[in-house]
Amino acid sequence: MTIKETHLVPAQKEAIRLSDYAVDIFVSIKSKSALKKALKKELIWVNNEIGTSGKHILGGETISLKEPIKKTPIAKIELPVIFEDEYIAVIHKPAGIIVSGNKHKTIEHALPHNLQKSNLPDALEWPQPAHRLDFPTSGLLLVGKTQKAIMALNKCFKNKEIQKTYRAIVIGEIPSSGQINTPIEGKECFTSYQKEKGKSINSPKFGELHLITLSPTTGRKHQLRIHLSSIGNPILGDDKYGKEGLILSKKGLFLQASSLTFSHPFTQEALFFSLPLARKFERIFEARKIIE
Repeated sequence: MTIKETHLVPAQKEAIRLSDYAVDIFVSIKSKSALKKALKKELIWVNNEIGTSGKHILGGETISLKEPIKKTPIAKIELPVIFEDEYIAVIHKPAGIIVSGNKHKTIEHALPHNLQKSNLPDALEWPQPAHRLDFPTSGLLLVGKTQKAIMALNKCFKNKEIQKTYRAIVIGEIPSSGQINTPIEGKECFTSYQKEKGKSINSPKFGELHLITLSPTTGRKHQLRIHLSSIGNPILGDDKYGKEGLILSKKGLFLQASSLTFSHPFTQEALFFSLPLARKFERIFEARKIIE
């Protein structure tokens, strides 16, 4: 079997049963019944031992979700590889493809086609995405190529040691900078944004359009889309959280994961990766009246 996801348990005030603790720690397990099935199939491991529902979690453990070696054919989708070594990789995810799931056409299924298998002893047969990007979002995606790399990257994300920035075109007048802390599903969420100079226009249909840079410090599902919609500035092309009558159709979502900054978890090298603004963004601002 291969490791699909890992979770590093933070310090606990008191012991808690694995069946109670692990309900919402994995993206792939969304309910207690799903967790029960995974435990029964011996897919949940704690510190390299098969987990049981009654095992007590104290803090400091590494909980892994495993899966049988994939029999799904590799998806032959060409992905630009920005960086790759024996431990990790950074790829450019195109919009319109899901990162992982039951479909054949996913980023995860395309990774073996684009990346070299690591030569390290704990190499994964299938490299694993270390985080998620929405189906309509394009941009930088960080990947682990070994079991230790996945665990290390998960720890880095949990400790907020990986900084991500995004760029988006939003609808409507918006302050030059700000912070949004609207809770999502009862959980704290934080996003800061900065309007980019020279990238604001008047549009006959949408009114004002602005290019902004976003820096989230939490990573809830659809966080940026929900946050911008909550302040009345939905992302252009957002058919889920946009305003009725102001949905740009057939052009996709104007949200790009534009940069990653972190220290390599094994070499400690300071790494920074960035993408130029996507061409479809640039076209929006061409031949339009720029707002001074």
